Amino acid sequence: MSRPRTQANPNPQEPDLANLVATLQRQLQEQQQETNQLREQVAQLNQIPQANVNPPQNNPVPPVAPQVPEIHQEIPLEPAGLQRNPPMIREDLLYERFRRMKAPEFEGTMDPLVADNWLIDIQVILDFMGLTEHEKVLCASFALKKDARHRWKTVQMRRNVANMD
Repeated sequence: MSRPRTQANPNPQEPDLANLVATLQRQLQEQQQETNQLREQVAQLNQIPQANVNPPQNNPVPPVAPQVPEIHQEIPLEPAGLQRNPPMIREDLLYERFRRMKAPEFEGTMDPLVADNWLIDIQVILDFMGLTEHEKVLCASFALKKDARHRWKTVQMRRNVANMD
């Protein structure tokens, strides 16, 4: 009668469980030691007194003469009565261009279809104008009236709409 052969590890791919547990325990101990070392270092840092903020008395700092800013006065090229109007800023030009597109106004409504239709109409105009996201927000806010304007003012107070995309 022959005895069947017994193998120590029937599947050579399967790790030895005892070795795996020992490795994990060793790693856990190393992590605990590192944690304790870090705690000790933090405690030592907390015990270091604050550095003396005042400069040492034996090395006085030489006094510095105060700097007086230079004042430049621009001389107008034209007499005071004949000065031209300041150039229109970009937002004024943007507003005029937007008005010429005859964008629909929005007064606010509880009907989501009306609001959605206005949004679609305004987006078509804004896309056609080729505006940046910030310019689109500016133009759309120009088209808000009555309740919608009041709601927009509330949003402006609560959020940073200058960076709103």
